[in-house]
Amino acid sequence: MVTELISSKKLKWGVAGLGRFAEEAFLPAIQHLRRSKVISLFSHDFNRAKYLANKFGVINFFDNYDEFLKSDIDVVYVASSNDRHYEQVIKAAKSGKHIFCEKPLGLNSIEAEEMVKVAEENNVKFAVNYIHNFHPLTIKAKELISTLKLGKIVSIQANFNIDFPPDNNYRFKKEKSGGGALRDLGTHLINLLRYFGGEISQIDGFIDNIIYQSEVEDFANGIVKFKESGYGYFNVSYNCKKAFNRLEIICHRGSIEIDNLMGRKIIGTKLSIVVDGEAKKSFRKGGNKMLFALKSVQDSFLKNETPLVTGYDGLVNMKLMEELERKCQSKMK
Repeated sequence: MVTELISSKKLKWGVAGLGRFAEEAFLPAIQHLRRSKVISLFSHDFNRAKYLANKFGVINFFDNYDEFLKSDIDVVYVASSNDRHYEQVIKAAKSGKHIFCEKPLGLNSIEAEEMVKVAEENNVKFAVNYIHNFHPLTIKAKELISTLKLGKIVSIQANFNIDFPPDNNYRFKKEKSGGGALRDLGTHLINLLRYFGGEISQIDGFIDNIIYQSEVEDFANGIVKFKESGYGYFNVSYNCKKAFNRLEIICHRGSIEIDNLMGRKIIGTKLSIVVDGEAKKSFRKGGNKMLFALKSVQDSFLKNETPLVTGYDGLVNMKLMEELERKCQSKMK
């Protein structure tokens, strides 16, 4: 079965995985879209599913995933813990449902590769929630690099640091998350580096526990070599109470900086650009990043177009993270 979407249709969504992000970000945001409606919720905890169904006015709720998939939905938003993405994406794709999956795709690239393959075999769209890519100023920066002819990219630097002390969250259980700051935050920045700089030919860096001790790292950084341009650097951590999280793109003829893109859910973001021989320009854009992402994904599904960020992007990012992890492990021996 393959879900056929037409331009006049309203998307019927199902949400699998009802953690804090689904409750506080996804479910409130999607209510602002006229052409999308959540009609089904799934959680292994039936009471959790029932509670959020009542809270958000959703008509169906399940603790059985197979029954959830039969509930006349077009799209599944997979918001569960990382170890459950694989099974839920595979089943959704085989049921003909389009997929919007949280990052990272799974626990390893073997899982991610099969997820991408099964989605292609079943002719379903497969988008990944690299939420920062959907921000209008991220897209604007990409356009400026091309239209203003800033020249070859010399370097890109991205920082995403938060304070996240270890607790009972699945992210601190390696069998459920696959890793810590790198898998959770670093994957966003790797994807942004690829978005601006193109494909990556080499990656190296460090993973460590600097402040907090747990099963997973609280710090990671990496340096990458782009195939067609210069270099990229990223820094992520769970251990900084106050940090300047920004993205800097330095090119031959000018530079772009984006402030307040990473970190907080809803905050004004600022893009600044300097070009040789011109005055500095700035652009500001506030708004809900989750809503930007949902609008983009909704439109791509309704128009039967390739999403801005695909399952293949998630696979490439997973392979790069695994390569960095292998190199860091070999340094420790």
